[in-house]
Amino acid sequence: MMMLFASLTAAAQNGVNSPYSRYGFGMQADRAMGFNKGMSGVAQGFRDGQIVNVANPASYSSVDSLTALIDLGLTLQNGNFKIGDVQQNARNTSLDYAAFHFRATKNVGVALGILPYTNISYNMCSNSEQLTGNENITSSYSFQGDGGLHQAFIGTGWAICKPLSVGINGSFLFGDYSHINTMSFNDQNAYSVIRGYSANISTWMVDAGFQFIQPLNKTDKLVLGFTYGLGHNINNQAVRYTETYNQKSSVSEGYTADTLKNAFQLPHTFNVGITYYKGTQWQIGADFELQKWSDCKFPAQDVAGTYITTKGQLNDKMRIAVGCSYIPNAKGSKLTEKMTYKFGGFYSKSYANADQSRLKTDKPYEYGLSAGISIPISNRNVWYNIPKLNFSVQWVHSNIPYVSAMSATPTVSKLTENYLRFSIGMTFSERWFYKHRME
Repeated sequence: MMMLFASLTAAAQNGVNSPYSRYGFGMQADRAMGFNKGMSGVAQGFRDGQIVNVANPASYSSVDSLTALIDLGLTLQNGNFKIGDVQQNARNTSLDYAAFHFRATKNVGVALGILPYTNISYNMCSNSEQLTGNENITSSYSFQGDGGLHQAFIGTGWAICKPLSVGINGSFLFGDYSHINTMSFNDQNAYSVIRGYSANISTWMVDAGFQFIQPLNKTDKLVLGFTYGLGHNINNQAVRYTETYNQKSSVSEGYTADTLKNAFQLPHTFNVGITYYKGTQWQIGADFELQKWSDCKFPAQDVAGTYITTKGQLNDKMRIAVGCSYIPNAKGSKLTEKMTYKFGGFYSKSYANADQSRLKTDKPYEYGLSAGISIPISNRNVWYNIPKLNFSVQWVHSNIPYVSAMSATPTVSKLTENYLRFSIGMTFSERWFYKHRME
């Protein structure tokens, strides 16, 4: 049975509107900050006292003793979704992140803020299907979902010695999800069936990282970065409920619920990257990410229809990204000389499995390109400690194998998604601790 889009209603604070967000915890958010959105999120080896690099907490120690940074970001997105010959567009606007970064003491920096982790938002239905043996009655399905997870974090970075820094982020992960599937008929004397899935998530996260600086000459250097995120059990419940309604009277005729305890896990994650600094002009980096979702428990329905939590429902996520930034002359007198130009690209194997029937072995994947520009917005004659506007544009293509097993003959298809995203970020850089000399 082919899935058709009935509506794709935008949710302003959600940031996504995709049928693919139906699976797992939803679609993982683009957790890049203003400085690296134009570089497809490359971050592990980036170390600069004028950026907030949440991806690697070891970078927090790079902030100087006089600087406090505030970073805010907003994204506008247009998505095109297609299954078979049916396609639909949807637009979303979302507040991406808010972060604050300052120096706590010598060689120690602190950052805190909030980021999106996953997003869920979709509203779609299937085409009508005639019942076997009764051609006058047709059945149809509708699917609705919303929710998502958010990450509030605080972290610190310490420069142990000149070439080596370490850091740690502690986070509170919170949110919920709700999925509602409805089967209805065109006969008012029939009964409709609602199947719902819901959970409230609240747990902790910890990730640690380091950065190692290797000078190449007086102006050039390499920075190696690595972070590890600790996987663990989530002590939260998942609920599946079934409710039957009389379509004529809209009266509930029955309600049952199944509850799973300790139904979820977070994956062990590994990130490694390297960045080459060519003086103050060029920064060229590459990152690799692995999230071990295949080892995590997640609710599922077995062949007997029993609601269980089991491993193997999700895929390992792997992502590789490359990016660069270029400043013509950081200390130049012209604005165009002090602008930062950014480019990047990535390829990723997604974690959520849209083929619950396991009839296809292909895994969901996506790839994309990005570009951006950072513009100083101060009349100061120096390039350091000045606020900046960050603009970026990103194009992303997703290919998601899909098998519908709700009809007698499962239909093999694929969902393709294309996104065009425009992001605006503002980085405020204030000299909070500067002492003015009295004359």
